[in-house]
Amino acid sequence: MAYICIGTKITFQLRYFIKLAYKGTNYHGWQVQPNAITVQELLTKSFSTVLRNPVEIVGAGRTDAGVHAEEFFAHVDIENEFNVKEIIYKINALLPNDIVVYDIFKTTENAHARFDATSRSYEYRLFLGKNPFLTETAWQFISTKLFVEKMNEAAKILEKYTNFKCFSRSNTNVRTYNCNIMLAEWKQTNQLLVFHITADRFLRNMVRAIVGTLIEIGKGKMTLEEFKRIIESENRSNAGASAPSEGLFLTQVTYPKTIFNNEQ
Repeated sequence: MAYICIGTKITFQLRYFIKLAYKGTNYHGWQVQPNAITVQELLTKSFSTVLRNPVEIVGAGRTDAGVHAEEFFAHVDIENEFNVKEIIYKINALLPNDIVVYDIFKTTENAHARFDATSRSYEYRLFLGKNPFLTETAWQFISTKLFVEKMNEAAKILEKYTNFKCFSRSNTNVRTYNCNIMLAEWKQTNQLLVFHITADRFLRNMVRAIVGTLIEIGKGKMTLEEFKRIIESENRSNAGASAPSEGLFLTQVTYPKTIFNNEQ
């Protein structure tokens, strides 16, 4: 429990985690930006309206424009305890249909939605053909046949490296380009081809850049040795073009169990 002293008034604040999901098609990503509608902005407005008090919401990370999240966490500090079901109902009533809050639960005092996350998992969904019902949630790929086995061989190579500067957006202000990739693989079910990747952290645009480069291997335009050399070059201009945003989903964020000790 944290507290803020305003004049002679001491206000106690409790930290809560918010579990939510959103379809990113209509938003310029998660993080608040000037002159653009974002998920964080709408969520903050909804919470502030329902709680009748301005709040600050911190997310588990940032997603780019058009990217979706099936599981996303954020944290917020709230002065008083409340009826969780009632608040969730009211907040969801204010939010647009493409954003939903699933749960709100009390956590430990210093728990942080971004810095305490131990891993994140993404899926990139590629539809091999044309489907009018997937225009906003998958890359519809109709140009050529893909050699999926070769793409999977290349995906396994990713697990042997840690520096992924070649897949990072240029001019990104980060202290390190190192990421520990725990899983990277393609799975196909009929015409749906899905890339699964899990790591302790991701660089900006990293997954889409990886997918775009793996597609070059699938087309037969890049060898596995060339793929290794691209990673070792640490040069973004050597990698493939980024895959479109509509196929990318954040699917899971994991945390230490200690964060959830105060769960309601």
